[in-house]
Amino acid sequence: MERTFCMIKPDGVRRGLVAEILSRFEKKGFRIVAMKLMRIDRELAETHYAEHREKPFFEPLVNFITSGPVVAMVLEGPGVIAELRKMMGATNPADALPGTIRGDLATSIDENVVHGSANAEDAEREIALFFKAEEFVA
Repeated sequence: MERTFCMIKPDGVRRGLVAEILSRFEKKGFRIVAMKLMRIDRELAETHYAEHREKPFFEPLVNFITSGPVVAMVLEGPGVIAELRKMMGATNPADALPGTIRGDLATSIDENVVHGSANAEDAEREIALFFKAEEFVA
């Protein structure tokens, strides 16, 4: 069984989209094995987005992700990493297909509602950043 990290970003929480997004995951058959509402501090944000440190959007990205609460979660299911990426849609909502989370709910490339790990290595790293083993349900 594969696991991935997913986060509903501050814009999704602020706009009251948490239940709708979680419902999509559950309808797809994903199992939520860990979840918490939290505020990300600057240190965690910089670690999470470390690969973007030298890019011009790094500072605005860190400022955005620390601007309000997020819902961090671990999803489990067959092929969950690739399936979640399909469900989220393109990073830029203007390019995201209708029916995807970003295509239906996101307002801009900067505020695109949701994050999901890109691959198995990222999933493992991101899960370890946000969760301890005792936070998982059996």
